[in-house]
Amino acid sequence: MDAPAEPLLDVRDLTAGYGRKQVLHGIDLRVDEGEIVTLMGHNGAGKTTAIRSVLGALRPRSGTVRVSGRDTARAPVRRAVAAGVAMIPSERFVFPDLSVHDNLLLGAANAPSGSDAAERMAAVGRLFPVLEERARQPAGSMSGGQQRMVSLGMALMARPRLLLLDEPSLGLAPAVVETIFGTLRALADDERLGILLLEQNVKQALQIADRAYVMRSGRIILEETAEQMRLRPDFWDLF
Repeated sequence: MDAPAEPLLDVRDLTAGYGRKQVLHGIDLRVDEGEIVTLMGHNGAGKTTAIRSVLGALRPRSGTVRVSGRDTARAPVRRAVAAGVAMIPSERFVFPDLSVHDNLLLGAANAPSGSDAAERMAAVGRLFPVLEERARQPAGSMSGGQQRMVSLGMALMARPRLLLLDEPSLGLAPAVVETIFGTLRALADDERLGILLLEQNVKQALQIADRAYVMRSGRIILEETAEQMRLRPDFWDLF
């Protein structure tokens, strides 16, 4: 019998915090290749602290974080990026005075060659045609949903294996959210991208996720498949 594949992201007994305040209390989670995992919980539950620790933007106090088998727990952010991690924060992360095209090029700063960057640019254009149509427009003049597409395009230009998203639907119209979430599902299915999704829009997240974790007060209190979570008569009491 073949050994089970190593998770793309493997977090074990992770603790982290700010100053004297401990936020995470020994959490375990994993994301496999081609899998969308949603991390749910009320504001202040520790979700953003968790993904900042995965990225290396916050140094964990204890525990392990392995990306593609590489230990990144106490390394600079660049080690996680080199291992294939990209993060899109909850705020609209674009360079407003630069064109859409130039924003995307910045995302490809670590691409191995110019031809690779051109290939990725074309792929992003196929995912989000509006970005190709408005390539010369200043990114800051675009709508909130379009800016979110720019930030996602920037992340994809780096050819990540693991994508961390913090509240991608925040402040966006339902139709735009549906487009972005459909794109995320396609990326997981077609490009085998692993996605860790933090999202307050629980019902929407569960439509595209494979598994779900629920956090409360810095602890993982439940892990279920997204289907199990969807079939619950009421999951709001978990929060």
